[in-house]
Amino acid sequence: MIHLKEVTNYKDLKTFIYLPYKIHKNHQEWLPPLLSDEYKIFDQKKNHSFSNCDTIMYLAFKNNEVVGRVMGIINHIYNKVHAEENVRFFALECFDDAEVFDKLIKAIESWGKEHQMKNIVGPLGFSDKDPQGFLIKGFEDPVTVMVTNCSYPYMITHTERNGYVKKIDLFQYRILLESKTPDIYKKVAQRAKDRGYKILEFTKTKNIKLYIKPIFDLINESYADIYGFAPLKDKEVKEFTQRFLPLLNPNFIKVVIDKEKNVVAFVAAMPNISKGLKKANGRLLPFGFLHIIKALKQTKQLDMLLGCVKEDCRYFGIDALMAVAIFDSARKAKLTHIDSHLTMEENIKMRATYERMNHTVYKKYRIFEKTL
Repeated sequence: MIHLKEVTNYKDLKTFIYLPYKIHKNHQEWLPPLLSDEYKIFDQKKNHSFSNCDTIMYLAFKNNEVVGRVMGIINHIYNKVHAEENVRFFALECFDDAEVFDKLIKAIESWGKEHQMKNIVGPLGFSDKDPQGFLIKGFEDPVTVMVTNCSYPYMITHTERNGYVKKIDLFQYRILLESKTPDIYKKVAQRAKDRGYKILEFTKTKNIKLYIKPIFDLINESYADIYGFAPLKDKEVKEFTQRFLPLLNPNFIKVVIDKEKNVVAFVAAMPNISKGLKKANGRLLPFGFLHIIKALKQTKQLDMLLGCVKEDCRYFGIDALMAVAIFDSARKAKLTHIDSHLTMEENIKMRATYERMNHTVYKKYRIFEKTL
């Protein structure tokens, strides 16, 4: 007998957060998230996004043992801006049990209908900055970024069996770092410089803080049409910055300004810490942070995280200007390859750029949808 329990207290929340560690205990490629980050996502006292959304969280029990979880989200701001009536399912985890999966997904469908939603999409969190999509290609490769789902193949089977179809795919490219930056990059980058654009590079985190607001203003402007993105308010920007900035090496953050010193582009990356996160198993203390520091020193991979170029500046070579700087910093750190982060299927220009350079798609994720 399977029954659901709504998460209503701290004990339930703790069970909700810890369950994936049980489900993925023997999953070789699974990347344990930091528990402190999980509380920042799922605890409404710590995540300002709850104030803009209706949410519900369920735990599934079978024979008095917790065997699954799911979250439902109705992002009112996103729905209004994009004229949608969608409920999202998020953080869906369970063992390979059709009855448990069906119970969980149908609970969110019913909840969405109760709130007059017309469609359900997912896996998708509060925004595109949360883990999104089920893995559909690349199960044999380790997960390398913290905003993707390392899901089992059976999650696809159960999703499609429930009548869900593809909404959008997201691609992840592996880029081999050449010993020398191709001349074409340098020529295009020089054209950007000739137009008066200047790239800013950093060695100290404190020097980046001056640019936090203009960077996020640019993100809100540039990401407006990206699927799943909801504009970040000042409080959310503060939470996001506090969560991620301490993890970033300033050498891998590049900002581009124009002649008037306006921020028109930026890119942020970090050396891969996957091995350290696996050994830390979700905990920074007492010794988890040491594993992460060690991973930072030993890795050969750079993970791209965020980046954008102001729309009316996108054809002036600014992307090449940032690429040259990132490639140079990666070589100085003795890194040999780069992970592209997620690129949406519909981002034809970016995908074409990767594929012209023979970069390969090694992971693919899918967001599903269904009419309610």
